[in-house]
This record gives sequence, structure tokens and C-alpha cells, in this order.
Amino acid sequence: MSDPAKLPILYELMLRIRRVEERIADLYSEQEMRCPVHLCIGQEATAAGACAALERTDHVYSTHRSHGHYLGKGGSVRAMMAEIYGKATGCSKGNGGSMHLVDLSVGYMGSTPIVGSSIPIGVGDAFGAVLRGEKRVTMVFFGEGATEEGVFHESVNFAVLRKLPVVFLCENNLYSVYSPMSVRQPAGREVYSVAQGHGIECHQGAGNDVAAVYDLARKAVRKAREGGGPTFLELKTYRWREHCGPNFDNDLGYRTVEEYEEWRKLCPLEAFEKRYLASGAVAADELRRIAERIEREVADAVAFAKSSPFPQEAQGVYAP
Repeated sequence: MSDPAKLPILYELMLRIRRVEERIADLYSEQEMRCPVHLCIGQEATAAGACAALERTDHVYSTHRSHGHYLGKGGSVRAMMAEIYGKATGCSKGNGGSMHLVDLSVGYMGSTPIVGSSIPIGVGDAFGAVLRGEKRVTMVFFGEGATEEGVFHESVNFAVLRKLPVVFLCENNLYSVYSPMSVRQPAGREVYSVAQGHGIECHQGAGNDVAAVYDLARKAVRKAREGGGPTFLELKTYRWREHCGPNFDNDLGYRTVEEYEEWRKLCPLEAFEKRYLASGAVAADELRRIAERIEREVADAVAFAKSSPFPQEAQGVYAP
């Protein structure tokens, strides 16, 4: 780990993401959350490690599976939960739902559900930073399925050509909805090698190792900030829950229970906690206090969301 001072931050970020999403899963059956939710349980290390390498003024763009990136960048738990409940106090005034989160105050510029659509927007943002002489880095999150979209290749090519301060972060969780890599890409071809063909610096890493993710992201962010141009990071990880929704879907047959169990053993939170305790840098009592504080934070956010008002008609919506 290149920066031991980040250890408590990484732990808190991962635990907050996990507990918030577990609470969403627990409450979803009440049918008060009237929007689809794409949970990133099992993938927390990619969001936590990458976002911890950014400054508050840096910008992040995300996808339909956005909760971890929003929380990792410092977005308000209250505002996110209220948004999922469709309330006026939500970060998008209750009009966006889970897939359209935004918090400009922390540089979380927004998430969009259309696969690959945030990539050119992030590149345009990075181009704008260069034109204005701003020392700001843009990080764009997307799944490996987005690398099969034409706009990905166009965006990476432009970023390389203009030497833009952007980090392309691919969370490779092996599936595009229910389609495995084997039906989408040639056998033996790694995703990062596709990006490499555009002349961009590429790295592949263990997406469930938050310290490794942080180290890779830190180098890429520093390079971008110093004018060295873009970097592509492919982080291999795995979602535990169904593609869309709070449940498990191993019974559908597109993946096996055995595969899920193997990845479950690689839980990023449990692995980091064990290493953190074994290092002697933290005591079990301190981790328990952190967990209790986060539980209170999540409970407060749920209570806030449930008690908040619904938006008035056309509130926050452009209309003629």
C-alpha cells in the first residue's frame, strides 16, 4: 500500500457502500422505492479505491450501477437515499432515481443508464478542463460491456490524441446483464488489450483488492494531473446480486452457484478487514465503532428519506 494513511478511509468507504446497499436490498420489498436499483455489492473496492485517489474538485461520471461511485466520491447518503425514494430532498430532486444521481458539490457530475453514454461526456469535460487551464482530473466508470460500444473507441482515441487528463476505469464483472464474456468477445482476449490498441497506457488489476486499486488509480490520477495524458484501468470484480434488483439470481442459469461462491470468498471488505487487523494499524474495537457510526448514518438517511416530501408537479423538470 503506497499510502498507509488512506487505510481507514478505504475501509470506511467500502463499509458505507456495503451497508447502504444492504439496507436498500432489505427495504426494497416495501415498494416505497419506485425505481430500479442496480447494486454493486461485491464490487465496493473498485469505487472506494479509485475515488480515494481523487481530489474533491476532480470529476466523476458513472453508469446505471452508480451507488458506489456516488458514495465513494463523497455524495450525501441522505440525498441518495431520498432520491431512491423519489423525494424532493433527493440529489436529483426525486426526479432521477437510482440511475440518475448527481452531487456537484463533491465533483460527482452524474450517472446515466445508457451503456457507454457517460464516456464521451467525461472526455468532453476533461477537454474543457484543458481549454480552461484547470488542473482537474476526470474519472469515468463503466463496465466491460461499454468497451464494445463504438463511442468508447472514439472517446479513447480523442483522449489520447489530445492528451487529456482522464482516467478510464473499466469494472469488469464478467457479465453484460446475463451475457458472459464468451458470447461477446473472442476467447483469450483481455479487455485492456483492446484499449491498448489506441495507444493508451493500460493496466489490469484485481478489482477486489482495494489497496491495489488505490495504487493503480493514484498513479493514473497523478499522471493525468501532471499533463501526462489518459490511462485505461481494467479492474476484475464480481457483483453478488442480480443484475437489476435486490435479490440473488444464481438460479437463472447464466452463472453457476459454484462461480458465485468462489468470488464470494474474495469479498473485498472481509479480505481488507483481515489484513488491516493483522497489520496492527487498527484495533477491532475501532472497527466496531466505525461500523456502529455507519449503521447510525444509514438509519438516519432512511428515516430522512421516508419523512421527506414528494416533489411538486414539474419541480426540477424542464417543461415548455
